Amino acid sequence: MSLTEISRNKSFGGYLVKYQHHSEELQCDMKFNVFLPKEASEGEPVPAIYFLSGLTCTEDNFIQKSGAIAEASKHGVALVAPDTSPRGVSIEGDSDSWDFGQGAGFYVDATEPKWAKHYRMYSYIVNELPSLVHNQLPIDGSRISIMGHSMGGHGALGIYIKNPTKFKTASAFSPISNPINCPWGQKAFKNYLGPNEATWSQYDTIELLKSHMNEKMNVLVDVGTADGFLESQLKVKLLQETVHALGRDSEWNIRFHDGYDHSYFFISTFIADHVNHHVKALKA
Repeated sequence: MSLTEISRNKSFGGYLVKYQHHSEELQCDMKFNVFLPKEASEGEPVPAIYFLSGLTCTEDNFIQKSGAIAEASKHGVALVAPDTSPRGVSIEGDSDSWDFGQGAGFYVDATEPKWAKHYRMYSYIVNELPSLVHNQLPIDGSRISIMGHSMGGHGALGIYIKNPTKFKTASAFSPISNPINCPWGQKAFKNYLGPNEATWSQYDTIELLKSHMNEKMNVLVDVGTADGFLESQLKVKLLQETVHALGRDSEWNIRFHDGYDHSYFFISTFIADHVNHHVKALKA
């Protein structure tokens, strides 16, 4: 499947390019953004950071608001920013609420018949999109990592834990850390995966940590203490407690930042730390 270029803008010496392609996993046309640093035009494939966005977002929010392009350009690293759900498909109820359906794919492979044909964001992010990107763009598929925010933080952490040889490292801003025990996650998982809660844990960061004790991890997590979702939805304190109880403090750097909220003002404040975290792993 070929990529169709939609737009191209020069930025920090490189290019921000928006592509469209037909997705076999999602059975619809999808768009994503790629920042290619100037090194990508000099003959050698570059490493890349994949970024998964949060609820209501598209492929544009992170690219336009985070300040990540400036940081990635300093290190000669590409950025890949996909959308958050299938688009252009008509499923009853997919646009009724902001936290489910369109813009809220939750990076799972749906099993409920109503959603299973199109809502396969896990396989799209882990398999289909990287295959397209690495085969058609100057990106080194052996040097990739994954980052995300909120719902995308949940996606990034779970994907990293389950695919430790594919992604060199992971980081997250304000991740939904225990979706099986928060309203956002429970709503999404019940609809996408069905009422059998035993099937939900395969997409829950805290539960995955307990079942993947043999993999060496390298993760940075940042969250603000003024985040209005901290206690009810994100459960980052429970993640920290679980990491400690499992004796994995050296593998997880979880930081709470006084007074910061859930917004891109928070992300842009600490994006340099996250890009640096990824660069150390990608260029090791």
